[in-house]
Amino acid sequence: MLTHWAVMPTRLPLVLRRCHACASGTFRAHGKFRVNANHKLLDAWLLALCTGCGDTTKVTVLERAHVRSVRPELLDRMHANDPALAGELLQDGVVRRRNRIALDWTGAWRLDTGGADHLDREVAEVSVRFEAPVPVRPLRLVADGFGLSRGEAERLLAEGKLVSPVRLTGRTSTDFGFLLKR
Repeated sequence: MLTHWAVMPTRLPLVLRRCHACASGTFRAHGKFRVNANHKLLDAWLLALCTGCGDTTKVTVLERAHVRSVRPELLDRMHANDPALAGELLQDGVVRRRNRIALDWTGAWRLDTGGADHLDREVAEVSVRFEAPVPVRPLRLVADGFGLSRGEAERLLAEGKLVSPVRLTGRTSTDFGFLLKR
């Protein structure tokens, strides 16, 4: 019997960037945007607050973009301070590279296993779905979902009792499945 698990974000990830005002290296984005128009050109930023001193930093989304080149629904979502848009933009590799930032997903996601009925099965086939591209170790998900220690999960993998078409020892943010035999 196939069991479905879901990795769901609980908040936006922390933005890793050095604060110019204090020694902190993390900022919390709340989904607030600032849009500035200068004649026919637009600038747009995602605002984030320093976790140490509360100072604001701007993550550049649009820079000197012509008004007609910006989709109206994107502009409407920025004016409405859409937190889902903030999450999408933070996960965009182009935005991260342009702003030289990284993301810290620690504590920003949870695993929904749909109950505890899979814990007592001899053979469990599990499909894991990601609601957002949260980079996690699949072996950690297996350990958390079955209430195992990380060492026990590694032992099951080494003994061939935990199999998957994807590599379970690295990080992934895409859907995958695995089979656990006890």
